[in-house]
This record gives sequence, structure tokens and C-alpha cells, in this order.
Amino acid sequence: MTEMPDFASTSLMSTRADTPPVRRADGVWRSAWRRFRRDGVGMTSLAIVLAYALLIACTGAGLVARHWQDEVGVPDAPPSFAATSASERAALPAAAAAAARAGVDISDVDPLAPRYKEWDLRAAQYHAQARPIAATLPLGADRLGRDVLSKALKGTQISVSVGVLAAIVATLIGASLGALAGFFGGWIGDLVEWGYNVLTAVPDILLFFAFAAVFGRGIATLVLIMGLTGWTSQYRQVRAEFLKHSRRDYVRAAEAIGASAGARMFRHILPNVSHVILVRMSLMVVNFIKAEVILSYLGLGVATDQVSWGTMLAESQSELILGHWWQLAAATVAMAVFVTAFSLTADAWRDALDPKLRGQQR
Repeated sequence: MTEMPDFASTSLMSTRADTPPVRRADGVWRSAWRRFRRDGVGMTSLAIVLAYALLIACTGAGLVARHWQDEVGVPDAPPSFAATSASERAALPAAAAAAARAGVDISDVDPLAPRYKEWDLRAAQYHAQARPIAATLPLGADRLGRDVLSKALKGTQISVSVGVLAAIVATLIGASLGALAGFFGGWIGDLVEWGYNVLTAVPDILLFFAFAAVFGRGIATLVLIMGLTGWTSQYRQVRAEFLKHSRRDYVRAAEAIGASAGARMFRHILPNVSHVILVRMSLMVVNFIKAEVILSYLGLGVATDQVSWGTMLAESQSELILGHWWQLAAATVAMAVFVTAFSLTADAWRDALDPKLRGQQR
């Protein structure tokens, strides 16, 4: 007896064969990165920020600007592109001056003159062989003969590191407290809100001055001062976002299927408010860099044996009177390029992570 074909199983098999495999949806960060790559300004700014990060890493490891404190040039030596023949002739190296003094015979006045000649000749040979003094440098020299380019690189490392580390500390504190206060509310929110109101009653810059005067100067002190006093703006925005999102349907649905409070806070709400945290953090980095520059300019920032953009600006104040502008220009350009690139990168990430813009950018 001939068996009848099973049309149901045959139809099901053909349907399965013709159906393409289901593609798993990308996560929040992968989708954001795909949208971010389409932003030319954002990618260019990110490249500049990464170049700064690489430069800071090389400087911290001692591969770049390791001898920034050495006197490698004539005091106030001009930049190589701005030097003239007259200035080069006027800026005689110390070795040449010592050799000129060695040719003067004053033995009839001072019996130790022959010894002076010998000492001057030895000093001249040492400077000429071990550490030659340059009449010009790529970006000039400061009043002590230190290379401005090396100082700018080392100052970039310190200023950016202080700003970024302080912003990370402040973001961790502000975002955590804002999430707790906005999600749980009640006595937890009241307690955190009380601390916020007490801290915001005093201007940030006055708190910086007060803590810097009490705890002294140094990188660690600056990071702690700014991080412990600058989290309030991050807290305010994160609290408002968590208050808004904690009552939305997708969070209530997650609660209905048994998601814990931590899962709802950090797996569901946090990705949807990450663009707010990122933008606020970028603003904090810029503000903390400015605060470090102001404190160092006033003598309350980094230690005396360190250099930052603030100390370079403070030193250039007296140099501008003599027309020596290159240290001011180096610090200003380095700071302006980084701050601009960092802000544009953060704006591009905000647009890529913003839930309201996701549907428009697909």
C-alpha cells in the first residue's frame, strides 16, 4: 500500500529551510559605536584625544620629556622658527663665555688667576661635551633655559591627569548617590539631599581654595579635593533621570518578571541615562582642568618641583613683559586643543547614546 506524503511535515521543513536565521540585536554600546563611527567630527576628535592619551602615557613612563627640568638652552632662547641672526649672536652659550673669560690675564692682580683659568676651561669642556647649551629650541626656552616643548608635554600629562581622575572620582560619587536617591527615595533620598544642599551652599572654587590651603599642594590632593567637592552637578542630573525612568513601563515590566533592584538600576536604567552621565563628566573634566590651572597659577596647585599648564601660565606672566611669548603660547594651544577635542568627542557620544535619537540615526 502506497503511503501518502506528509504535507504538514514537508511544509514545515521547507519553511524552516527558507527562513533566514534570526539576527540577534546589537547591545546598547555596540549600536552606539556604530552610530558614533558615522560622525566625522566625533571620530576626528576621538583621534586627537587618543593621541593625547598616548602622549600622556609615554610621558608618564619617562619616554618623553623625561629631562624637562634640565637647562638645555640659553635663558629665554627664542623658538627655532622665530629666531633671527641677531638674537642667535646675542645668546652666547655658557661654554663660549667661559672660554672668553679664560683668555683674560689677571695674574698680576689675583695670584689664584691661573687656577681660575683651569677651572673655567674644565667647565667649558664639560658643558661642550656633556650638555651643550642651545641658542634656540623648537619652542624656545624659559627664563631658566628649560625646554618649553618638554615643559608643555609634562604639563599636559599632569593637568589632564588631574582633570580626568578628579572627574572619574566625582562621577562615581555623584552617579552612585544620584541613583540611590532617585530610585529608592524615602529616607535615603532625604539624607543624600541634605548632604547635597550643605555642600552646594559654598561655591566650588572657595572649597578648592580652602582644602588646598589646609592639605597643601600635590596631584593627589587636587584629585581628592575636586572629586569630593565636585560631584554635586553629576548627582543632580542623575537623580532627576532615575526619578523619571524608575516609573516607566519597561522598568515596571522588569520588576514584574522578578528583576532585582540592582538589575533595574544598572542593567535597565543606567544604559538609558549614560549619555547624561557622559556629557556631565566631560564638562567636569574641562572645569577641573580650569580649576587646576587657576590653583597652580595662584600657587595652591601642584608642587614646586612639578609643572602644569597653570604653572607655565604663571611663569609666562613675567616673561611677556620682555616680549617672550612662546611659553604662554605653548600652554594655551595645548590646553585649547585638548579641551575642544574632548568636548566634541563627548558631544558625539551623547548623540550616539541618546535614546531619543536612536530611531532617527538607524
